Amino acid sequence: MAGWLSRPASETQVTHGQRLWLYILAGIIMLLLVAPTLIVIPMSFSDSTYLEFPPEQWSTRWYDNYFGSLEWRSATVTSLSAAFLTMLLATPLGVVAAYGLHTSQMRAARLTFVILITPMMVPLILVAIGAFYVYVKLKIVYTLAGVVIAHSLLALPLVLIVTSSALKSYDMNQEMAARSLGAPRWKAFLTITLPQIRFAVITSALLSFLTSFDEVVVAMFVSGGDNSTLTRNMFNALRDQIDPTIAAISTIMIAITTLLMTLAQVFGKTKEGG
Repeated sequence: MAGWLSRPASETQVTHGQRLWLYILAGIIMLLLVAPTLIVIPMSFSDSTYLEFPPEQWSTRWYDNYFGSLEWRSATVTSLSAAFLTMLLATPLGVVAAYGLHTSQMRAARLTFVILITPMMVPLILVAIGAFYVYVKLKIVYTLAGVVIAHSLLALPLVLIVTSSALKSYDMNQEMAARSLGAPRWKAFLTITLPQIRFAVITSALLSFLTSFDEVVVAMFVSGGDNSTLTRNMFNALRDQIDPTIAAISTIMIAITTLLMTLAQVFGKTKEGG
């Protein structure tokens, strides 16, 4: 332990011992952020008819209630479908937009970038109200297509930011060399540029999926009926009757999110190592 503390933590020769206070502070912050989430897990195995921590009796009754409920299963299918379609829509649009703005010589490129990331800078409730008003006019409120469009609007800024960051560290001369040898621009992008920024694209796709899967504010306005999302039903259950089933669902969502994040990291490192 003493040897590790005396080792340099960076190229500036700052040791781990000198950074120990920073590690402790980071650990406390991580604990404060993660602990409320982890509390949900034991609560989901409670046999009580209300949310209880710590559980006096352990049971899987709320998982049985979730998997046995047609309403919950239907909402899950809707959320997964919306998240998958959002990923398929937002990721390519965001990647193409980031590439176009990165290679553009126009002065309006920076302004266009700001406009495209506007949805993440305004309160979600305003986005939800605006989407609901437009959807009523277009008669697509409470439809899966409406949910996907709204969620894609929220996911697009994340894709744009992540991909733009990757392109800034990418040497465009590699693509220019391919184009100088006769490759069309689209082919040069797909065969040269895209493989170089693949980890950013994978991360963007994951963020798009999770943005849609976890979103609740906009879903409260634009989803409903046969196309009610899982998060919308969870909010209603918490507001109306505090159904402990939401603890079981939350645990499943935590597991899915953790698994996807882990796979993205492993896949990205494997590709980089290869």
